[in-house]
Amino acid sequence: CDLGESFGVYTLGRDEQIFPLITSANIACGFHAGDPQVMRRSVAMAVKYGVAIGAHPGTPDLTGFGRRYLEHTLEEFENILIYQVGALDAFARAAGTRTHHVKLHGWWYNKAARDRDLSIAIARTVKALNPEWILFGLSGSQIIHAAKEIGVKCAEEAFIDRTYQPDGCLSSRELPGSLITDPELAAQQCLKIVLEGKVRTTNNAEIPIRADTLCIHGDNPTATSILTLVRQRLHEQGINVAAIGSI
Repeated sequence: CDLGESFGVYTLGRDEQIFPLITSANIACGFHAGDPQVMRRSVAMAVKYGVAIGAHPGTPDLTGFGRRYLEHTLEEFENILIYQVGALDAFARAAGTRTHHVKLHGWWYNKAARDRDLSIAIARTVKALNPEWILFGLSGSQIIHAAKEIGVKCAEEAFIDRTYQPDGCLSSRELPGSLITDPELAAQQCLKIVLEGKVRTTNNAEIPIRADTLCIHGDNPTATSILTLVRQRLHEQGINVAAIGSI
């Protein structure tokens, strides 16, 4: 789950209720959301509930929550990645634990899914920072191909609370219904991904999808209800839920 997205006097999401229901947390690093106090509290909650800690860096755009187009050079992208991941990793080490993975946020995430040059730059940077870290990316996308090409550990990510386009990309948040808030619909999408390796697209077709890790957004207003139902349905199918790399 993408978490730690409050900052200053602004509260976003229900992190305290969500942490007990997940196995991996993608913690905002201060550019699109989050701040030092929130980052430290988020790491502490991850330690408390045995949740794998991931850095969730975004572009420097608090006003737009990192979801607006904000172009940079490859060097600038590398530097803002190093800056943010380094900060989150410091909080993890201060808490006596470690960073487990890295996942880009918002517009940056979607751009890397399509842009080979950017994906190569991101993968190389993550590998240089720590070759043991796992790079999360959209299933079947350029960032997964780049990671495999240069030998970076990676996890193909699928979403249980977002709709998909026929090309396997996520629907733009500008489109109505792009965020799934109905727990039953989210649970159905989750089970189809896990059990069948397929996802239904907005044109009602089914496309293949690989999922090493499943994501839900912490700012989804029904996140706790979705997670509770999803965990129940997975348990009923005899499916164990664990952080990638732990089994």
